[in-house]
Amino acid sequence: MANKFDQNDDSVVVIVGSGAGGGTLGNELAQKGVKVVILEAGKRHEIPDFINDEWASFAQLAWKDMRTTSGTWRVHKDFPNLPAWIVKSVGGSTVHWAGASLRFQPHEFKAKTTYGTLAGASLLDWPITLEEMEPYYAKAEYKMGTTGTNNIPRLPGNNNYKVLEAGARKIGYKEVHTGNMSINSQPRDGRGACQQIGFCFQGCKSGGKWSTLYTEIPKGEATGNLEVRPACMALHIEHDASGKVTGVVYADANGQHQRQKARIVAVAGNSIESPRLLLNSASSKYPDGMANSSGQVGRNYLRHMTGSVYAVFERPVHMYRGTTMAGIVRDEARLDTSRGFVGGYELETLSLGLPFMAAFLNPGAWGRPFTSALDDYANMAGLWIVGEDMPRETNRVTLDPVAKDQYGLPVASVHFDDHDNDVAMRNHAYKQGAAIYDAVGAVRTFPTPPYPSTHNMGTNRMSENPRDGVVNKYGQTHDIKNLFVSDGSQFTTGAACNPTLTIVSLAIRQADNMTAMMKRGEI
Repeated sequence: MANKFDQNDDSVVVIVGSGAGGGTLGNELAQKGVKVVILEAGKRHEIPDFINDEWASFAQLAWKDMRTTSGTWRVHKDFPNLPAWIVKSVGGSTVHWAGASLRFQPHEFKAKTTYGTLAGASLLDWPITLEEMEPYYAKAEYKMGTTGTNNIPRLPGNNNYKVLEAGARKIGYKEVHTGNMSINSQPRDGRGACQQIGFCFQGCKSGGKWSTLYTEIPKGEATGNLEVRPACMALHIEHDASGKVTGVVYADANGQHQRQKARIVAVAGNSIESPRLLLNSASSKYPDGMANSSGQVGRNYLRHMTGSVYAVFERPVHMYRGTTMAGIVRDEARLDTSRGFVGGYELETLSLGLPFMAAFLNPGAWGRPFTSALDDYANMAGLWIVGEDMPRETNRVTLDPVAKDQYGLPVASVHFDDHDNDVAMRNHAYKQGAAIYDAVGAVRTFPTPPYPSTHNMGTNRMSENPRDGVVNKYGQTHDIKNLFVSDGSQFTTGAACNPTLTIVSLAIRQADNMTAMMKRGEI
């Protein structure tokens, strides 16, 4: 198919990645009359293409390119070449996400001030506050149709939620509900309500869940200002003698190298591919990679403190029916250091199908205790833990010295060690999760180790001082005026909530500021 915009048109904004950050930014700019080309490494799968089958869907949508891992984290042992479970497809991980859309709490933008100096952690305050973000959170919630906001009713609770709620209330939790979910509880924005099919991570078959694939991107395309190029993998960003970026070299669907010139480049390829692209864009002017004068590109990788608790009951629960993430307990997301850790965590219902349950429950385990758990699958309930993990400079994405991808470029190598604070928080969460289920008669509970991260953050973090991070409060790189970062990699810290709402809010805010800078002739 012929490109809509000429590859030599240097007035376009080139965005790398089409997920929550890139897809939203692309539409917001297109609505303002800016010409945009989105380069997406994956193919374009529309709603009818999605498969309600875990393994087949994983094969269709997941980012399976080679990566390497190191460190003491459990994922390195269990899944050495799969540090993250993200999507390689138009819409990015908004195709696979659960829909949970929560705002940061005020203190979570000020982690360094709030938690103080923590040995082994590289805590830093965000250069923005909740107050500054509130109008953009409001815009994002309206755009995404987030339940529990704008008079949009919350979704009904499925059996998995009912078990969680009953147990949580029994042990004294108060903030328990079916979540702030960007899944239609009633028809909205030309899309129907959630049909409670389940398989929310396999691509929403009804289109009830917000995804840039069928919300932002088609709206942007309808303006005539947005072009998405699927199966186009960005290889490196180019710059001129002054250091300004001038375009992106990418491999097209046939593996041919192409160059799209650009006025501005925005990198939104998730927290593993974004730093990798900047590092792979090293040149004589930028010997350590682009935007990396601070040496911070790739550092402070965050993945949330996670884990799961599953419980077996005497009677069937059928947790897989209905919304995958059907409800939440937020009481433990509070700031309370008396628990033996800083930061907090939330508990969200989660169901995995049998194949993934077999892979994730206790990877590598076998024998009667493990197989009997799978025998009782219909009687299981489950929850996922999402906690604020501590940034560490040594938790980082680098270029693998040996392994190369199909284009001959070094692959991303992800090193991660849990901070002691993460471990203390996880142990507390395992205990509380088990207590919830024990309170309503669980026969057995299973604390389950973290699986490959779906919440990837940090690695190109925002900072007031250029020495401490990669981008400023607008996601503009400290080093290069017309180079931006537009995904979760700009997070300074991770907070105790799912990141998508904040990524979308930052993208809306970035579009406003980027167009203002363009009008002023600054970029």
